[in-house]
Amino acid sequence: MQREFDSLRQLRQVEKRKHYRFNPNYLTDSRAYSLGLSVTEADRLFAHRKKGLYVNSPEEFRRVTGVSDSLLRILEPQMRFPEWVTKKVSRPSYFKPASKVLEVKDINEATADDLMAINGIGEGYSSRILEFREKLGGFVSMEQMSDVYGLPEPVISELHKRFKVRQLPAVKKIRINEATAAELAKFPYFRYAIAREIVKYRSMNGSIQSEKDLEKIKNFPTGSISIIYLYLEL
Repeated sequence: MQREFDSLRQLRQVEKRKHYRFNPNYLTDSRAYSLGLSVTEADRLFAHRKKGLYVNSPEEFRRVTGVSDSLLRILEPQMRFPEWVTKKVSRPSYFKPASKVLEVKDINEATADDLMAINGIGEGYSSRILEFREKLGGFVSMEQMSDVYGLPEPVISELHKRFKVRQLPAVKKIRINEATAAELAKFPYFRYAIAREIVKYRSMNGSIQSEKDLEKIKNFPTGSISIIYLYLEL
């Protein structure tokens, strides 16, 4: 009964608020909450959109989100859909598959806006990509997108389609045979434990001469050796 009272109270609050017409396909978290959707209902809608699917009617909105009939009655008059949906006309050309090849940009020249133009990338992910690029001095391979913490595979796939490394950046290379453990640990691919192993290897075997020497270092990230090697000065 308490849950029912809470639900009714929420509906009254929704009814009292001044609402503007909205397209359900472009709701934000805060907007969905202000309209009375629960977190679970909003998440269902966002998951639907991430698949590239649209909600084209109030009934479809109810089916996707699972909102109650009472809340749907309140929201339905405020919903706004594109003309091609409401008047059953042909979709405009921008809904058709583009025949024009997308411009592929240099990842080392990408801005936050360039990155956020990709579906699935917001301020958080774009900041991580740009910060990682800054720490490295530039990307040497698009494979490094997989090294950016937390990027989902679909986003990485889209990055590969929209960007590439046109030319190797002029990075400040690490003098791996001279740098201290503390200096080596500043490099994003080296934890302090790896930095110490590098110093230990040098002290026991002399200088590092090649990629093969890197493979002999304990716990070295061997899967990224070809990329890491481009940041080193032997």
